[in-house]
Amino acid sequence: MINYKHLHYFWVAAKQGGIARASELLHITPQTISGQISLLEQHFGSALFSKVGRNLELTETGRLALSYADEIFTLGDELEDSLRQGSAERPQLLKVGIAEVVPKTIAYRLLEPAYNMGEPLRMLCKENTLESLLAELALNRLDLVLADGPVPPGLGVRGFNHALGESGVSFVASPSIAKSLQVNFPACLDGAPLLIPSEINLMHVRLLQWFDKQNIHPQIMGEFDDSALMKTFGQAGVGAFIVPTAIADEVVNQYGVELIGSIQDVREQFFAITAERRIANPAVVAITESAREWLA
Repeated sequence: MINYKHLHYFWVAAKQGGIARASELLHITPQTISGQISLLEQHFGSALFSKVGRNLELTETGRLALSYADEIFTLGDELEDSLRQGSAERPQLLKVGIAEVVPKTIAYRLLEPAYNMGEPLRMLCKENTLESLLAELALNRLDLVLADGPVPPGLGVRGFNHALGESGVSFVASPSIAKSLQVNFPACLDGAPLLIPSEINLMHVRLLQWFDKQNIHPQIMGEFDDSALMKTFGQAGVGAFIVPTAIADEVVNQYGVELIGSIQDVREQFFAITAERRIANPAVVAITESAREWLA
């Protein structure tokens, strides 16, 4: 079993950039800290630091150990803070992973009901690739992952898919572009400047297939991983862009763009992915139930 005192000395030394600074902070001699870290290295069977000139640098094992130590001691601080508070004041912690392809407005609308339960809530949101978030979910570091699709087959990570609903797609553009595209939709998109999600987004293939089926060939001006960045380019007049119809009105008002038209043949789906088949967390229940009403 890990000696957490040894791990704490290593953690402080790594965060402070060396044993000397850790010694000053902990009021312990450098020799003591060095000896405790050596015992930890013996336990792991691998060096945590390597000497580069006069400095110490983390090895690959050291970087991995630091990432876990960060979480362990951060959780320890949170535990101490929570126990010092009365149970009535202690907020529920909801750890949510948001796949980077999920539009920010959609993510907010999906998560908002958790704050309306009448109970104190502290939400921790992490944005990353779906694969990275599912790995954290499998380690119980997240309660929920929001994604634009179910767990990919063959990923080797266990997760249970809960369909939240789906939305059609709307095309919007800055006024300067929209004025020439609001007649004869969707044929007006042929040759029009267009911004689309990049290929990491499931909508990328669906959209291109729809264009081929309609014999429409827009001028692709850019592809984006981040939908918020795509909206910013669209707002600046680089090209028209797509948004889920469920939030089209909000995007129009927020970005000062105009609606060109909407289609139902291309659908954007949204999923909640949990580590358990049956959802027991009240905040997650509120999120899923509200989403199914909104995206019905």
